[in-house]
This record gives sequence, C-alpha cells and structure tokens, in this order.
Amino acid sequence: MRFIVREATAVKAFALVLGLCMGANALASVDTYEFSDPGQQALYLDLVQELRCLVCQNQNIADSNAELAQDLRRKTYEMIKKGENKDQIVEFMVARYGDFVMYSPPFKATTLMLWVGPVLIFILAVAMLVRVIRRRPSSNDRLLSDEQRQRAEQLLNQTEEK
Repeated sequence: MRFIVREATAVKAFALVLGLCMGANALASVDTYEFSDPGQQALYLDLVQELRCLVCQNQNIADSNAELAQDLRRKTYEMIKKGENKDQIVEFMVARYGDFVMYSPPFKATTLMLWVGPVLIFILAVAMLVRVIRRRPSSNDRLLSDEQRQRAEQLLNQTEEK
C-alpha cells in the first residue's frame, strides 16, 4: 500500500512540474511590429542585434525576454516609426543607459577598461603562470641532501625491523 501512495505522490509532483513548465511557455510573448518599408525593418533588426540587454548582459535585446529588453525593443520601434535614424537611436540609448548598452562600445576614455581590461587580465594570468612554473623545483634538483636521505633510510629500516 505504501508503494502505491509513494507512486501516486511522485506522479502528482511530476504533473505539477510539467504544468508549471508549460504554463511558463504560455506566458512568453513574441513582439510583432509592423513596418511601412523593408528599410525600417532592416534598421530595427540591426539595432536589436546591436543593443545589449542590461539585465541579461550577455544577450542582445533581440534574444532576451527580460522586461527591460521588451521595453528597449518597443522604444526602438517607436523611434524608427518617428523617422529617427540609427545614429539618433543609438545616441538616445547611450545617453540613457551608458556605453555598456552597445555590444561594441566606442573606444574612448570611459570605455578604456572594456577594451583593455581583458587583455590586461590575460597578460597578468600568463605572467603568474610563468612565475609559478619558474619557482617550481626542476625534477633534476635533489629534494633531500645525501645526509637527509641516509637519515630517512635509517628511520625506515628501524621501523621495518620492529
């Protein structure tokens, strides 16, 4: 009887998890925007690929489902419909969210660490690796002097005799 109760509980738990997963997919929304010409649509697709989701940080706003990404896509669409060009939209986004909103931020003093930081970290890692390798004793170096080796052998022999 216990087995049947455990099995029924497991089935109920599985059904609950499955229902929650399916419900989450039902809540997902897809943005659909209508454009008057293919040029506007191409500009929109280019911009949503170029702008970074500030919540996810490793996705562009086209791929992100975060609310901020949805808002940025909507704002981009509205600005394109008003007739603004790519530079104006990018300028607005950078003024509002900073250079980090761009996947390829411009090279300037405020973004210097974004461009140079990874290279510096790599150089430091290589320097530390070289330092560790140089400090390690080589296999040819003796770890024990002759006197220490003889003493160790004497101690080992004494324990074997007992």
